[in-house]
Amino acid sequence: MAKKRVIDYATTIESYKSFSRSKQLIRVNYYLNDILPKLDKPNKDKKNYWETPKEFLTIGVGDCEDYAIIKYFTLLKLGFDEEKLFMTVVYEKYIGDYHMVLSYFKDEGEQPLILDNLSFNVVDLKKRIDLKVDMFINSSGVYKLNKDTKLVKVARGAKKFKELLNRVKRES
Repeated sequence: MAKKRVIDYATTIESYKSFSRSKQLIRVNYYLNDILPKLDKPNKDKKNYWETPKEFLTIGVGDCEDYAIIKYFTLLKLGFDEEKLFMTVVYEKYIGDYHMVLSYFKDEGEQPLILDNLSFNVVDLKKRIDLKVDMFINSSGVYKLNKDTKLVKVARGAKKFKELLNRVKRES
């Protein structure tokens, strides 16, 4: 089953290469959301373990971080600019807990588009009234969003994200 999932992923993502950026975002979100969620505890001994895309596809289940991670790396494969993609820690008001989504800043000064395993829709952040952003994370650092919708760097990096990048490199 895992081998079939990995092959299907590679074939499907390859088929998205000719699509517009907008259509790629929608298709990637929808395709990956079709993999069922499961909390970390049953998968790993560590709480909040961040699976690499390879681990996610092999295991076939994951939680919100794992969805955001595979979407991040999938969009990079499709040629999206890494500086516009962010793992985003949010507070999900309806669930009453922290959650992770992927944000894509298409244009500077605009609200990011949100790819979320809880929604098949890709919409801008201001339409997601259920989400309160805590921080944005990518390889260039940790950021907060100011009132002018500009990213302000608050840290040089996030330890978990750096560890994830190292594990992904080792798998390549």
